Amino acid sequence: MLSFFSKLSLNNSQKLPVEVAKPAYMDKSASLQELGYKDNNDLRETIYDFLRTIRDPEKPSTLEDLKVVYEEGIFIKEPTEDNVPVLRVEFNPTVPHCSLATLIGLCIRIKIQRSLHHPAKLDIYIKKGAHTTEDEINKQINDKERIAAAMENPNLRNLVESCIADEE
Repeated sequence: MLSFFSKLSLNNSQKLPVEVAKPAYMDKSASLQELGYKDNNDLRETIYDFLRTIRDPEKPSTLEDLKVVYEEGIFIKEPTEDNVPVLRVEFNPTVPHCSLATLIGLCIRIKIQRSLHHPAKLDIYIKKGAHTTEDEINKQINDKERIAAAMENPNLRNLVESCIADEE
């Protein structure tokens, strides 16, 4: 024989599934305000803060110190159809024949991807006319398969990690 209390507990075992709301940063259709930014300028400043600390692969300076990255080179474009922010980052290598421009572009991309906690479409470009092979490099640093392959190379991955590591 079941007591009154056991009948109550049996009836409660058939609870309806509870839907848990996803945080705004996981929602592709979230607005900038829902993602925690006041406006486009706030997002631009946030991206610049991520980039300014990246260290140059050859010199003991940051990309900000060398004026490779600059706030005016960060553009917030029209969002995609599902409201994903589109970010275009333009950088200026120190010399027109910089052999590490591809690595710098890779560092910029990886730093932003790891620092943002929401979806974003990234377009990384060398400033127009600033490098002798800018078209080829732009193609490389915006190709998902090439980026994935580069980050699978342990030596290259370690170099990127050392450039983008936050200073302690």
